[in-house]
Amino acid sequence: MPRHFLDTNDVSRDELEDVLELLRLLKEADRDGCVPPLLHRRSLAMIFEEPSTRTRVSFEVAMVKLGGHALYLKPGEIHLGHRESLADTARVLARMCDVIMARTLKHETVTELARWSSVPVINGLTDYNHPTQALCDIYTMREHLPPGKSLEDCTVVFVGDATNVCSSTMHITTKMGMHFVHAGPEPYQSPAAWVKLAEENVAAAGSGSVRVTDEVEDAIREADFVYTDLWWWVDQEDEIPQRRAAFMPRYQVNEQLMALTRPEARFMHCLPASRGVEVTDAVADGPQSIIFDQAENRLHAEKAILVWTTLPDLTAPAPAVAAEHEERIQAHLERMGLIPTTDGGVA
Repeated sequence: MPRHFLDTNDVSRDELEDVLELLRLLKEADRDGCVPPLLHRRSLAMIFEEPSTRTRVSFEVAMVKLGGHALYLKPGEIHLGHRESLADTARVLARMCDVIMARTLKHETVTELARWSSVPVINGLTDYNHPTQALCDIYTMREHLPPGKSLEDCTVVFVGDATNVCSSTMHITTKMGMHFVHAGPEPYQSPAAWVKLAEENVAAAGSGSVRVTDEVEDAIREADFVYTDLWWWVDQEDEIPQRRAAFMPRYQVNEQLMALTRPEARFMHCLPASRGVEVTDAVADGPQSIIFDQAENRLHAEKAILVWTTLPDLTAPAPAVAAEHEERIQAHLERMGLIPTTDGGVA
């Protein structure tokens, strides 16, 4: 069975720790221009049902740095569930590529691709979650821990809508034994099913907590990390007036709200941001913001995830086997007259 990366709830804490350490090592290697070509000559198929700056650039650059190649498959270029089943798409891509990344509108699409694929499938975002962002965020938090605190001591307060990033952040923080609070108006709070999974993570970790509240002012006083996301997403455009009315101004992360936090608290956003809506410029560009550290760490997170999912199924050819194939192909090319013979003539 291929090793997919669809949901951090499918991955053990020990495995997450291993991937985070791999992320650290690959980031350090990258800074010295020494990323090993662990996926040399391997190919990544990148399926996009909607565009993304960070997801496309991070995966494509990561694959190139690892010695491989990434193929961008944008909407309308492949028959993803239209004129061709998802099962057939997965099986065809798996015959040609070594790993598949899919950024899809529905979570069922990426799970169906994984069901039929014989190579690893990585979830690049769905309507339910965003696990690659979550891994990147945990690493970024570790880089910016408050003095004297461990990860397990920290509280993450997510302000705003119950987005896919809220889901992923809730689940990976509780998996790591951290404290998570979702602060938002009642109609837009995390559903009970999400909270139940988070509570199970807390019980397994033996530390941490999860809480949902509409009291954003009280919650944010506890925060070591304040996180927000867009207030509306694809296919929610007709809800913009009521969503804006529900969130503004109380749940906008602005200077007044951040003033309630500890001085060492940090502001996070997965980007893209609607500046002046869920966050103000003063906060996004302010001294507490680490949003561009997050953005950079997407690159290093993708490298770690690509290696962790793909490398176990790859085998390097034995030198003797590689030499045999090269010799046979060379001889045939000589017979075809496509290259000179070894004695300088033409076959």
